[in-house]
Amino acid sequence: MSEMNKQWLLASRPQGVPTEANFRLVETPVPEPVEGQVLVRHHFMSLDPYMRGRMDDAKSYAASQALDAVMQGGTVGEVVDSRHPGFKAGQMVVGAGGWQQYSLSDGRDLRVVDTGKVPASAWLGSVGMPGVTAWHGLNRIIEPKKGETVVVSAATGAVGSVVGQLAKRKGCRVVGIAGGAEKCRIVTEEYGFDACVDYKAGRLKEDLKAATPDGIDGNFENVGGEVFDAILARMNAFGRVAICGLISGYSGESIPLRNVRSILVNRLLVRGFIVSDDMSSWPPALEELSGLVGSGQLRYRETIAEGIESAPGAFIGLLAGRNIGKQVVRLA
Repeated sequence: MSEMNKQWLLASRPQGVPTEANFRLVETPVPEPVEGQVLVRHHFMSLDPYMRGRMDDAKSYAASQALDAVMQGGTVGEVVDSRHPGFKAGQMVVGAGGWQQYSLSDGRDLRVVDTGKVPASAWLGSVGMPGVTAWHGLNRIIEPKKGETVVVSAATGAVGSVVGQLAKRKGCRVVGIAGGAEKCRIVTEEYGFDACVDYKAGRLKEDLKAATPDGIDGNFENVGGEVFDAILARMNAFGRVAICGLISGYSGESIPLRNVRSILVNRLLVRGFIVSDDMSSWPPALEELSGLVGSGQLRYRETIAEGIESAPGAFIGLLAGRNIGKQVVRLA
């Protein structure tokens, strides 16, 4: 192909909060697939909080993002050329193509998806990695029972919004925590949570106590810090905590906990997890989530940045909480 492929590289490792100077936009020729390869033109690419952790050169659950290499990330797009027997031109596929307009794959990271009932971008959100993360943490760790109270932090996010709706379907009282009155309105009016606590209102402990009169049985934690500390103080005996993310400390901030004693006193199950650790959750989760989204029973929102040039700014905004729902970049 004579067309060029725009790519975002990690130019330098952030010191604290990332800036646009940490990224570099380059253009390279669109590659030609060889035998056994697939060329995908991305329609959407995913921006996720976990990407911040991988930008550091530190030990973690996954290898660090390499310098001067294409930023890693999920993508959904169209097969435009295939020399692989398992894929054909015109198919829509989800993969890990990264922050670029085109990618080559040997097919092992690709999954063919139907965009007839489920829009392409949703395969990166409520019916993608964030949705499966929500499904796994709720069903395999919290294991909620009817009548229990489940609290979800970052409740308007791509993960938290799905957690709350799935917990409601199991008959739970669901309380979200979000930043600002508008986000809390979305949590209760659009996603159907029973209550939402605005942590920016300055009454976190008091409002959380009022919203959880019978204590908290399950917590799906995305934030950490002050929010998680307030939740620990309200946990019931034998409560379950699924720690999915700690976004309050992703740029090196401290994550103090004053109520850590609650873990012992209340005999809490506290489990951190990464959704790729247990691939057995993916088939049942995707089957349920695609059915709910396709039938309109599961609501979701997206924040869409236009064009690959917008990716760094959108990513920085995501870390600052300026998005509602799944943050994606539209490329096609």
